[in-house]
Amino acid sequence: MAHDNITKQALLASFNAPDHARLYGDGVSRFVPGMADLHRMMAILVAERAAADARVLVLGAGGGLELRAMAQAHPGWTFVGVDPAAAMLDEARRVLGPDASRVTFCEGYIENAPEGPFDAATCLLTLHFLEAGERVRTLRELRRRLKPGAPFVVAHISFPQDGSARRLWLSRYAAFALASGTDPEQVKKMSNSVDAHLPMLSPGQDEAILRDAGFSDIALFYAAFTWRGWISYA
Repeated sequence: MAHDNITKQALLASFNAPDHARLYGDGVSRFVPGMADLHRMMAILVAERAAADARVLVLGAGGGLELRAMAQAHPGWTFVGVDPAAAMLDEARRVLGPDASRVTFCEGYIENAPEGPFDAATCLLTLHFLEAGERVRTLRELRRRLKPGAPFVVAHISFPQDGSARRLWLSRYAAFALASGTDPEQVKKMSNSVDAHLPMLSPGQDEAILRDAGFSDIALFYAAFTWRGWISYA
């Protein structure tokens, strides 16, 4: 099915709904296999090159789950968390508790983020909302804010987009959510929305976008049904 892109305004309104923000953490883990392990691996990969007092840029920080994982694993790190949804940033503050004092919250998009330079950056479960051209622009802006050689961890929906393969992988996306105990009607609604509205790309296309944005040494570290994650360097 050809997607009909969801507008930024509609997407922002969805994430700014108080109930959505409050339930985000529990809900997203039912759709993303091994989410806690994804966060753990992310922190390990960043720490390979980031010092004990690293300053980390987190794009798509709403909800606070990846911020919490890194903050708990590395008590000397500080963060800038960027997200356009105020309600999701409020949820991040709640989830982080005392660790929120180590985060500068920035409501907006990458162009609203401080110039840096940052020691590392992450972007989880975010880029699949953007068209290919907007992904390149966003990632170039992000890379411009990083120190040379700084690690960048990214993960989002990315799977083969050719006809029957696309349908098969979307069915697996739904099957995982059902097996995780998600209400069948919610699974159907989410699957239809993903199919109709998200400008999803194949893993090969996503890696090409990282290269176009100026990142190097791109390596896949996470693959879980319809989800992929990469480590690369500025």
